[in-house]
Amino acid sequence: MLRKLKLRDESRVILHVDMDAFFASVEQRRNNGLRGKPVVVCGKPPRTVVASASYEARAFGVHAKMSIVEARRRCPELRCVEGDLRRYITAFLRVMGILRGYSPHIEVASIDEAFLDMTHCRLLFPSPRGAAEAMKKRIFAELGLTCSVGIGPNKLVAKLASSQGKPDGLMVVSAPEVPHFLDNLPIGQLWGIGSKREEALRSLGIESCGDLGRFPANLLKERFGYLGERLHQMGLGVDEIPVIPLGQEPDPKSFGHFVTLPEDTDDSRVISGFLLRLSEQVGRRLRRNCFQGRRVALTVRFSDFLAVTRQKAAGDPLMSGKEIYRLALKIWDAIGDKRPVRLLGVTVSKLQRVSNQFPLFSRSNKSAALREAVDRVNDKYGDFTLTWGSLHLSPR
Repeated sequence: MLRKLKLRDESRVILHVDMDAFFASVEQRRNNGLRGKPVVVCGKPPRTVVASASYEARAFGVHAKMSIVEARRRCPELRCVEGDLRRYITAFLRVMGILRGYSPHIEVASIDEAFLDMTHCRLLFPSPRGAAEAMKKRIFAELGLTCSVGIGPNKLVAKLASSQGKPDGLMVVSAPEVPHFLDNLPIGQLWGIGSKREEALRSLGIESCGDLGRFPANLLKERFGYLGERLHQMGLGVDEIPVIPLGQEPDPKSFGHFVTLPEDTDDSRVISGFLLRLSEQVGRRLRRNCFQGRRVALTVRFSDFLAVTRQKAAGDPLMSGKEIYRLALKIWDAIGDKRPVRLLGVTVSKLQRVSNQFPLFSRSNKSAALREAVDRVNDKYGDFTLTWGSLHLSPR
């Protein structure tokens, strides 16, 4: 039996492939009239945010998560395209097909980025830079899309390297070069450092990744608890987390869906309709992935942008939209706030895997058979082709 060896960073070769302005680039490639124009991909206007901005739009200060109203104010010539997730998944699957030609060890980090472990591919690709250049050329030749690639001794450094020189960038950081590479890199660029944590680090006089690596680890532990050691390691460019190939990922912790309402409302009938729709979406994902959950959480953002999240345990494990909805509605009633609502989200957690076999009892058997039949219809003809009639009593 072969024993998997634990390799030091000095021995590892990790690539991070990050597609440039992916959603917007896919739309520009599909529609010649959008090429060279400032483009954003978003949801249904007008109450939506930017999901992806082309580099032409970014030149005006437009960026992801910005409201469309603000994006149009900054760029009056902005072209807004309603996103199509299936189109982007299809494009990324083609990217993955190309990447598999370079390494079998590929981890999908998101719909537009992936890590490749090239450590054991050196006989085939002795030059990591040469391999990266070849995959970039193939992606552009076959899909008309550009990507940025970072190469480093671990995932942390590779991801940081890919963010330098975008778009269409390529940077190699060898193990001996890591301290110099990190020394003046702003702390906010570190993977997992949000605005609040960045502010807390800056209050300690930590401005760069180099500062973080030099800061006493014991003081970081006092301030940030168990995360202090991890932050110290990140500042040193140390990351032992392996590339986890597709199919070997740990089980998800939760499934959730969120929606920004077409307009702020305090109408309980409209709100309950959206809760039912969200619950059905979550239930369908649970069934598709063979999970059931024991906790339902409801997130509500009001018109003044203040948000609350409340959760409630389920008596029995649930995976049906109706069951999730009933618990979400109880949480909503318990919140009891009459302010107009802007956003709703339903999440199911405390997951456990289940078999896809029907239960023995006839009533449960019929319910499971009905859910399976509805799922098959919606898989073939699109979401909510077949659904509860009450959903048609509220805005979709």
